[in-house]
Amino acid sequence: MTITQAIEKRKSRRTYSDKPISPEHTALLRSRVDEYNQRSGLTIRLVEKGASAFAGIRKSYGMFKGVRSFFVMKGPAGDPHLKEKIGYYGELLVLEATALGLGTCWVGGTFDPSGIRRSSGEELVCVITVGPVPASETARERLIYKAIHRGTKTIDQLSMVTGTPPAWFQRGMKAVQKAPSTRNTQKVLFTYENGSLRASVPDTYKFDLVDLGIAKLHFSLAAKGRFEIGNGGSYIPPEKE
Repeated sequence: MTITQAIEKRKSRRTYSDKPISPEHTALLRSRVDEYNQRSGLTIRLVEKGASAFAGIRKSYGMFKGVRSFFVMKGPAGDPHLKEKIGYYGELLVLEATALGLGTCWVGGTFDPSGIRRSSGEELVCVITVGPVPASETARERLIYKAIHRGTKTIDQLSMVTGTPPAWFQRGMKAVQKAPSTRNTQKVLFTYENGSLRASVPDTYKFDLVDLGIAKLHFSLAAKGRFEIGNGGSYIPPEKE
């Protein structure tokens, strides 16, 4: 499975099996963490024995079961683009894990951060659970999904378009529809005008910029270009369409 194919396959999973991630998959994920930290200046870490962060109803509100491993999504507190980078590179890890057949879930608050190691000057933004999952969703997972999921927005609702955009725009927007977001609010707006595309988010909630990074990644992977960093950053399309 390729990374772009993983966009279609990925779905949040909250119930994990009692098996650890295989040594081969662990090694690959750790190599990706090192690579993305080098690229971004983040300090993401893979925790393999992290069950205590999700132990008991008090910490996870019963939303998760069997969590053993997770990515600690953190970086320099002084980085003005910290949250957007967390979204972009965190979702890359999610898609890498999905391609390996592992389950994942972005987690903003339903975990205990007290035992998670951080250095001075680092900000912990969130975590991403990761690990083997049952082949089918459990009844609990289906119930939670039904309770928190909103209908997916249309491309017209996710974008403002003036003129006729090129073919890569439609490919990118279809991938954006698949991008996870806080409470499935899908607040990131893609504005195409005079041959230029920008992505922006209101930034009125603590995870809005994380969602911006996730949406930019999905668009970029499908459309084969890249975005400038920052809220309102412009898209740089592929050289050849």
